[in-house]
Amino acid sequence: MKKNEKQNVALSSVVASILLTLTKFFVGIVTGSIGILSEAAHSLLDFGAATLTYFAVRIGDRPADAKHQYGHQKVESVSALIETGLLFITSFWIIYEAVQRLIHKSNEVDIRWYSFAVIILSIIIDYSRSKALYKVAKKTSSQALEADALHFSSDILSSGVVLIGLVFIYFGIRIADPIAAIGVSLFVLHAGYVLGKRTIDVLVDTAPEGLTENITKIVKNVEGVLGIEKLRIRPVGGSSFIDMIINISRKLPLDKANEINQKIEKEIRKIIKESDITIHIKPLTVSTETIRERVQIIAANHNLSVHDIQVYLENNKRFLSYDLEVDEKLNLHKSHEIASHLEKALKQELGEDIIINTHIEPYELEIASTSQVLEKEQNKINKIINLIISKNKSIKDYHKVEIKKVNKKFFITLHCIFDKRLSLEEVHNTASKLEYQIRQKNSKIQQVVIHTEPESKRGDNK
Repeated sequence: MKKNEKQNVALSSVVASILLTLTKFFVGIVTGSIGILSEAAHSLLDFGAATLTYFAVRIGDRPADAKHQYGHQKVESVSALIETGLLFITSFWIIYEAVQRLIHKSNEVDIRWYSFAVIILSIIIDYSRSKALYKVAKKTSSQALEADALHFSSDILSSGVVLIGLVFIYFGIRIADPIAAIGVSLFVLHAGYVLGKRTIDVLVDTAPEGLTENITKIVKNVEGVLGIEKLRIRPVGGSSFIDMIINISRKLPLDKANEINQKIEKEIRKIIKESDITIHIKPLTVSTETIRERVQIIAANHNLSVHDIQVYLENNKRFLSYDLEVDEKLNLHKSHEIASHLEKALKQELGEDIIINTHIEPYELEIASTSQVLEKEQNKINKIINLIISKNKSIKDYHKVEIKKVNKKFFITLHCIFDKRLSLEEVHNTASKLEYQIRQKNSKIQQVVIHTEPESKRGDNK
């Protein structure tokens, strides 16, 4: 629909331009008015420009292809640049002829009623065409149609200057004709300069004024964005190609990074509806990262999983220990190579002076099949738990003991109730010690997980 609308309005400009050109040339030759001839030359330029615009719009509306990956819309800019060149050539020729008439005083002009009629008709048609062209140009963001509209708008004012010149000539002031022609040409030169500058800006990919600052402000206001490393804007016709590199914390998960992308695109399209946006994400280390978080991130970047990360400082030396999960089917040699590769990466990140201790263990199955826990096995484990907890005064009570058996190994979870006045560090240390003590009492106990709870006011923890 937009394509047909653009082509139809461009074609109507071609028809209007040729009719005005022929009429003005005829009247200009008959009357000998260089002012009217300058208008005829101007209309001839408009005819060429309108024809060029029509074909530029047809080609520019073609979709992008393998050879023209940004589309064909810059054809319209090339068309506008050619129109600008024609404007300058025509204007300089008219000024030259007008100066020659002033010098030689050859200003014989035969004013007839149709001299005024053709100029008035020209103003009416130019106004009608410029209004129609501007409307479609704004609707479709067509630079070629905007250039064509500018031509017709300039014609209105230049025709007005010629009309005033004809009035002066009618009252015997012959010098008004070449002066009117020079006035028209100067106006056309100014219009050509404005159009040419805008066209060249598009052809050399100059970002629209203020757009870089607006987009930068939008991006920086999106939560999670630490900064913009690079921003490039390439206007093509009525749309813009926007390419940027943004910085985010490397701690953010993939779904959060994608959410940031979508938010940026949504906000940009509020000010540029027709835009092709490409966002590259560059994760950065932030000052708030703990050593544990950095270890987890580095391990994840190597497709590895670690847990039970501990960091110690002793005699000004840093010690790092963790459990590294590897495929249980791998032999010791391959597992050790994986561990050594991770340790090397950690030293590059945390410093060569850190002392690393890696405990290698097989993957924990995401879903493991359990076997029945015998009553005597359950009683034996319950006795171990009860004995150890009874000796610890920090623990008020315990409940919800669950025992699972996987591959002849026991996995235990239980809830322990602590005094709510204890610090989180005290509770964590007590729970960790308790887990270790329970495992030590029975070699078949693979894992113990303790859920800590504060003591309720009514003592009704369940």
